Amino acid sequence: MALLSSLMAMLLQAICARIGIATGRDLAQLCRERFPRWVSYPLWLLAEAAICATGLAEVIGTAIALQLLFGIPLLEGVVLTVLDTLLILWLQHKGVRWLEAFVMALIALIAGCFIGQVAMADPVWGEVLKGYLPSTSVVTDSTQLYLAMGILGATVMPHNLYLHTAIVQSRDNGQDEAGKREAIRFAGIDSTVALVIALLINSAILITAAAAFHVNGQTEVAEIGQAHALLAPLLGAAAPILFAVALLPAG
Repeated sequence: MALLSSLMAMLLQAICARIGIATGRDLAQLCRERFPRWVSYPLWLLAEAAICATGLAEVIGTAIALQLLFGIPLLEGVVLTVLDTLLILWLQHKGVRWLEAFVMALIALIAGCFIGQVAMADPVWGEVLKGYLPSTSVVTDSTQLYLAMGILGATVMPHNLYLHTAIVQSRDNGQDEAGKREAIRFAGIDSTVALVIALLINSAILITAAAAFHVNGQTEVAEIGQAHALLAPLLGAAAPILFAVALLPAG
């Protein structure tokens, strides 16, 4: 599901790049211009709901990371996390390149932490590769289906598509056809590379969980704190630190 979700996201973001560059408008502006209000208002509400749903997980995840690393209570951690928004707005004011560099640094940190954890978990790589093959149990088993929906929703986020149509216009491209074609090509490479990295990180999380918990009979791990506490006895003292450090920039 992580692989299929990433492939879906790659396709949709490539389409969004084409829409944004070809029209010079973002998806929200186009919906307002091209659709009647009875269509555009529900689309706006759905996008807002998607932002709230995914943002909630990020805020709580960051607050939990602050608690695990520094012992900060959850409520105070949530307030600190919400203040992160001001940092993002300040970076956006400095220019989109600063924001991109900041996000790339966070992604590199997350990737490094989870690569370290996968190395500690030492999974059976043949079984890992089999996990990328489609299985009917994903739709026949209700638990797997529920988890698959979560992975899909965390990868193909509707508001990300609105955002992508706007971001691709931040580059200074020529307005002639050749310039737009070149911009579409680079935007496609850009988003595909980013989503491949995201797939590797998502895969690393699942591989670590399977190799550390499932193989050792810990099949009922449902809380982040519980996972953090179990990593040390299973993988060593460094594993829970890497886990908490990765959780912080992820949020």
